Amino acid sequence: MTDLLPLIGEHLLIVFIATVIAVIIGLVLGVMSYWMRFAAPIIIWFAEALQTIPSLALLALLMIIFGLGNATIIVGLVLYALLPIVRNTNTGLSTVSPAIRDAARGMGMSRLQRLLKVELPLAFPLIFSGIKISIVNSLSIAVMGVLIGAGGLGYPIYRGIQTQNFAAIMRGAIPVMVMAVLFDFVMSSIEKRLVKWAK
Repeated sequence: MTDLLPLIGEHLLIVFIATVIAVIIGLVLGVMSYWMRFAAPIIIWFAEALQTIPSLALLALLMIIFGLGNATIIVGLVLYALLPIVRNTNTGLSTVSPAIRDAARGMGMSRLQRLLKVELPLAFPLIFSGIKISIVNSLSIAVMGVLIGAGGLGYPIYRGIQTQNFAAIMRGAIPVMVMAVLFDFVMSSIEKRLVKWAK
């Protein structure tokens, strides 16, 4: 088990870096789609289109640009993580009560102030849900990184497939499944508390 710890750490680091980048880009695109309603269908369509590309095909294309290594799988994870963040940000901001917006406007708040102080805090539970979905998905997709020279838990799984060793496959697959279930449980609990706080 101890020999898996560096791989688990690297796996989590890859997912963490990708998630941070995806959250930043996803929030910006989500806010843009909310502020510029005419652009919303295009932005969301773009994020949805990325989801339809098979992971192997996308990683192969990215490998041509970024080469072998962790950078390529991180870019791939960012692209796959955008849809739930963008969509939930747009939906969360759009569902803020017009009365609350009018009250904030009546207090003299600028558009940016309303976004930062009123709308984003109220939309955050839904945004957090999108981030949760992205993280859980990224934990499983990250194992594909072994095919392009990236680290993480894909290595023992791939090695087990090559040697037809079921035990080796499970040594890599079980930690991924445990982490995905654990993250989903913890973040779902936080999400429920955020929903209660927002009410």
